[in-house]
Amino acid sequence: MQISNYFSAASQSLLTVRDYLRFAVSRFYQAKLFFGHGSTDAYDEAVYLILHTLHLPVDTLAPFLDAQLTPAERGEVLNVIQRRVEQRIPAAYLTHEAFLGDYSFYVDERVIVPRSFIAELLRQQLAPWITEPDSIGQVLDLCTGSGCLAILCADAFPNATVDAVDLSPDALAVAERNVTDYELASRISLIESDLFAKLSGRRYDLIISNPPYVDAESVAALPAEYLHEPKLSLGSGHDGLDATRVILKHAAEHLTENGILIVEIGHNRDILEAAYPKLPFTWLDVTAGDQFVFMLHRNDLL
Repeated sequence: MQISNYFSAASQSLLTVRDYLRFAVSRFYQAKLFFGHGSTDAYDEAVYLILHTLHLPVDTLAPFLDAQLTPAERGEVLNVIQRRVEQRIPAAYLTHEAFLGDYSFYVDERVIVPRSFIAELLRQQLAPWITEPDSIGQVLDLCTGSGCLAILCADAFPNATVDAVDLSPDALAVAERNVTDYELASRISLIESDLFAKLSGRRYDLIISNPPYVDAESVAALPAEYLHEPKLSLGSGHDGLDATRVILKHAAEHLTENGILIVEIGHNRDILEAAYPKLPFTWLDVTAGDQFVFMLHRNDLL
């Protein structure tokens, strides 16, 4: 992508990291960008994009603030800023990097940018709901996308093998790269399947899923940044529950006797509880509250 005259002119007066940071923040606010893919504001995203582009530690800004950029570096930084502003590409797709806690994953536009509350729960090995993590033998990650939750599951439950399932072969190609990077190919199997369709006879101690859950009205109103993500990973019917309905219908067939199901559903708690008034959902606490992730035991589903 060629740098526009506007951005090219900026390179004549911007010299230091501090200069480019100020410029980026100004342009991000001016463009009214949306931040929902890792960063929460213009400043944090500008810091991350500039440091990443300059191959500097993304958590260390102060020592480099007054460092001057070479002409080549100026072009690279301005190119990233311009693409973020004019094309509204999420930062993770510009850097091909996304984080869940301390974990870093390769991402591109074949997969949704990782941002699951289930990751928080896996850091605690799903305590207190799972009391003996070493006893978990088989795990299923439905709608695995980049494979991020499958990888977290493999770390959380050291004796487990994980089936990572996705309908998209493109997503599974990204997941394969991440699984290889984490040297987990011997423990994580990647399976192309529409939810449970190709899992006949398989049973799991734990099933997790962060399926599509955005309702049709919300999909139509999504900020431009989200339009870069695969549509398959976002919308799920009129009320956002199409995928969740299939999961609830068939999960019991694939859970072991004491198996549990954990599903993230966005802002759909009220709709889900109204649709399934007899199911005893347990809503798990995450940093955003207890509205987003539910748990059910196999016996609940029966």
